[in-house]
Amino acid sequence: MKKVIATVLLPLVAFRLFAKSKKVGGQAIIEGVMMRHRQNVSWAVRKTNGEVVVEQFPFQSVAAKNHFWRAPVARGAANLYESMVLGYKALSRSAEIAIEEERSDRGETVDPAKRKLGDSITAAISLVGSLLIGIGLFMYLPMWILSHYIPRNSALEFNFFAGSIRITLFLAYLLIISRWKDMRRVFEYHGAEHKAIFTYEDDKELTVENMRPYTTLHPRCGTSFLLLVALICILLFSIVDAVVIRFIGPYPNVAMRLVVHLLLVPAVAGTSYEILRLSDRYRRLPVVGALILPGLWLQKITTRPPDDGQLEIAARALKAVV
Repeated sequence: MKKVIATVLLPLVAFRLFAKSKKVGGQAIIEGVMMRHRQNVSWAVRKTNGEVVVEQFPFQSVAAKNHFWRAPVARGAANLYESMVLGYKALSRSAEIAIEEERSDRGETVDPAKRKLGDSITAAISLVGSLLIGIGLFMYLPMWILSHYIPRNSALEFNFFAGSIRITLFLAYLLIISRWKDMRRVFEYHGAEHKAIFTYEDDKELTVENMRPYTTLHPRCGTSFLLLVALICILLFSIVDAVVIRFIGPYPNVAMRLVVHLLLVPAVAGTSYEILRLSDRYRRLPVVGALILPGLWLQKITTRPPDDGQLEIAARALKAVV
């Protein structure tokens, strides 16, 4: 079951903003929180017996090794990949901690080598399966539906309605998983993560008392980013499709259009990253505040008010990296 939760959460692991200076990024995981600050990553996970497992390790971004990946847009594409890798690693590890405890409670003994191999195979299958489902549901399905109603030589109209369907499916996905009891626990940890980050960025001590008053809605949240990605997709896909149709001709089938759009995902991620950075920097301007409101509203689905125990977990994860 814990592995299933990790798989279901993968579409929400597409992005986290890990900015420089005091800004940190994080992610809710199974009964815990993952945090990243500069060149360190940590997570804190609470077992059912109350014990808290805190693990920390260094992580050097590709941007620190190569100047190309520090350039605007390129850094967003790199961040997308790194966030996916770290996010799924954190989810898988939190699931492993829970599974290990369940095995221990049942008195089961498994050879460590076989267990590691089995867990690796399961994780790989889950990752590939969830990626295929995500691409099929949020990318291919809207395009396949519209291919029956909109001419093949359409660019703006096709992508506008494909984007609308994509956003609708994403909202439905969030609403459905939010009704799952175990998923609501993850969303509570998501709220705790945001409160911890707000507290740290305000130079306050990471105590439960200091964290409680803050909102669970954060302008740099990955949920807001995913909504922004959907909107950028409409614009960028329309421009590229118009160029392809003008100089090469209409796409012969949906699969070919899908391949082109998938190749554009890094550019979409990079552009969305830059826009989100700007919106965070100037969020106190009235016009910018109005533009980021839809993303904050969306977080009302993916965050829940945490209890004190969850706030403590978020604080411990953040303390391990700062």
